[in-house]
Amino acid sequence: MGYRIRPLAAAVAMLFAGVVPAGAETQQLDDVVVSADRIRPMPEASTVAPSRQQQLRAASSDTASLLRDEPGVSLYGTGGVSSLPAINGLADDRLRVKVDGMDLIASCPNHMNPALSYVDPSNVGKLTVYAGITPVSVGGDSIGGTIVAETRAPQFAAPGQGTITNGEIGTFYRSNNDARGANLSATLATENFSLWYNGAYSKADNYTAGRNFKDYTATGRAGRTLSRDEVGSTGYETTNHVLGFALRGEKNLFEVSLGFQNMAEQNFPNQRMDLLDNQQKRFNLRWLGQFDWGQLEARAYREKVDHLMDFGRDKRYWYGMDSGGPGALNPTPCWPLGPNCAAGMPMRTKSDTTGASLKADITLGQNDLLRVGAEAQRYELDDWWPPSGGGMWPGTFANIHNGERDRNALFAEWERVYSPQWMTLLGIRYEHVRMDAGKVQGYNPAGAGNQGRDADAFNARDRSRRDDNWDLAALARYTVSANQDIEIGIARKVRSPGLYETYPWSTWQMAALMNNFVGDGNGYVGNPDLKPEKAYTLSATFDWHATDRRWEFKAMPFYTHIADYIDAIQWDGTTNSPRSVPLRDQFTVLRYTNQSARLYGLNLAGQIPLASTDFGALGLKGVLNYTHGKNRDTGNGLYNIMPLNAKLTLTQQFGGWDNALEIIGVAAKNRTSDPRNEMKTSGYSLVNLRGSYSWQRLRLDFGIENLFDRYYEMPLGGAYLGQGTTMSASMNNVPNGLVPLWGTVVPGMGRSLYVGVNLKF
Repeated sequence: MGYRIRPLAAAVAMLFAGVVPAGAETQQLDDVVVSADRIRPMPEASTVAPSRQQQLRAASSDTASLLRDEPGVSLYGTGGVSSLPAINGLADDRLRVKVDGMDLIASCPNHMNPALSYVDPSNVGKLTVYAGITPVSVGGDSIGGTIVAETRAPQFAAPGQGTITNGEIGTFYRSNNDARGANLSATLATENFSLWYNGAYSKADNYTAGRNFKDYTATGRAGRTLSRDEVGSTGYETTNHVLGFALRGEKNLFEVSLGFQNMAEQNFPNQRMDLLDNQQKRFNLRWLGQFDWGQLEARAYREKVDHLMDFGRDKRYWYGMDSGGPGALNPTPCWPLGPNCAAGMPMRTKSDTTGASLKADITLGQNDLLRVGAEAQRYELDDWWPPSGGGMWPGTFANIHNGERDRNALFAEWERVYSPQWMTLLGIRYEHVRMDAGKVQGYNPAGAGNQGRDADAFNARDRSRRDDNWDLAALARYTVSANQDIEIGIARKVRSPGLYETYPWSTWQMAALMNNFVGDGNGYVGNPDLKPEKAYTLSATFDWHATDRRWEFKAMPFYTHIADYIDAIQWDGTTNSPRSVPLRDQFTVLRYTNQSARLYGLNLAGQIPLASTDFGALGLKGVLNYTHGKNRDTGNGLYNIMPLNAKLTLTQQFGGWDNALEIIGVAAKNRTSDPRNEMKTSGYSLVNLRGSYSWQRLRLDFGIENLFDRYYEMPLGGAYLGQGTTMSASMNNVPNGLVPLWGTVVPGMGRSLYVGVNLKF
């Protein structure tokens, strides 16, 4: 059997020829092109390939997981559909995450509802990552990278085609956690009008690890136990709907979309509470126009979130006061209707976000493009905890009352092509951030944990703040040859603290434990005196490639220095001051504070065709990420830094087949954050198998995750709090069979088989 080397593009073209449905003359409207003669824009962001999205959406209901192969990206483990992406060691509010142009904010003290959790993987059209220098036109109020998620673009009929109807229906199943779901999309369109709907439903039970990882089975619920390999509080159930319509003319596009999410449940293995209801309603209005001088885009949006947390089915619900006060574990169960019993601990959050933007791309000449724009956002938040128990918690605890965080921004960006070899991008952005919060109160002013003292001190101080932030970005690209590019950039980025870093006021251990969006099991106290974070980043991309990109290799080093980095120090609630003797190997309470930090690292990515054989085209893809983070004030490691990791993928494409063998390797995490008592993790390796076959209208995806059922601890998974009396897993570490103890990391999922089917009609 002979073979010869062939370009990988031939195999890709053969695959696409097998999946394009008959009668696919419909047109999907892209953004208006300002000039067809321009070279590719700067910086060159990384976009998840549509074929890769199709493969991964059968394996996960978490949209953020579609980013798992992107250089520099790692994922904080949270709920089953709400993982938090990190870029080069910076995560969550330090990133700018846009969904269809909307800046959405997690409205929860545990950040259980991040922006990407409102988009089902089946409805993702384009997913782009800026992992190095983010242009000022893409976003501000962030110091890490930017993630831009776009749902499916509206479709229109081809000229003269008349009215078209099409759609897609799909379903999936995953064996480990009995995950199942379905998705449906449908479009009715003419040449100038488009009406579409996208809906998705997914549900899953708890997943199991590769082996037993705990020596207790109790949950604190009568009659409910979990096996020792079952990772408690990992189930979820969610439904998403999007309805939209669009009108287009010769040079204009007008688009309206309505979104609704009803998340009935999402449990969290590294939090003391679970999400028991989350409803989001959003409205997004967009206009895009093309003119002789360039293009103009206007957008307005509104989002309302109603969020509820309490103890889920794997965590104890009834608490009593008989043996040590609120949250203590009774020697005998506290049953309903007891005089000192608390029926759970409901926590409510409501938010209202209103935003608008106006952006223009102005062609100044054949070689110059100017981008200018203005953005405004108003964010209002209330976070309160209703009374619970017969006199145990008599009042309403106001965690954040009448919280406000408003942003107004202006930016200008100049892109210039000097020659076929040289291109530059310069940008400046100004943001005014205004924050405030109303007066607060505890459950009981005379109750535990100095609630009255802390509330009085918070109410007596000035709680408003104003920040004037300036971002600068400069990039240059030099084309060495047809096979090599060099891109280098430097930036200053500024981020003001968020509401949940600024205004949670109570040093009471139980209240502080409810404010934690990093999953480490500790409690956090806000700090109204925090300064904005100021990051200075230098990054580069060295890109070697074939002229047709059939092979490529990229090396992307980066260095970031952050002044006034928001970290945390251990806090003594009794003295209301920093803890003089740090607590070790246990959960504790911390307060946010400004310090200094440094991150540097290297990301490598590449692909190459191997051979064209009788069994199809073989190729090899790989990615390697290394990040080092250090708190320069304490010398400790920064929290939740992904250790050295790599993925190597052998691909095979033959006719309608698209198969892959993935090998993942992760080094041990030994450098940790001492104030948080962050736990170390061991290194591990995993093997995944993926396959798909495409007919004209039908696509079948299948695979095995963690083929050899390996047990591993997720380096960014946080502390295991998935079952038992989670409100007693605090300052002590006394084993009693019901309290999750410090020292257990959330393990990853064991072997799981999955299958997904999608039919286009």
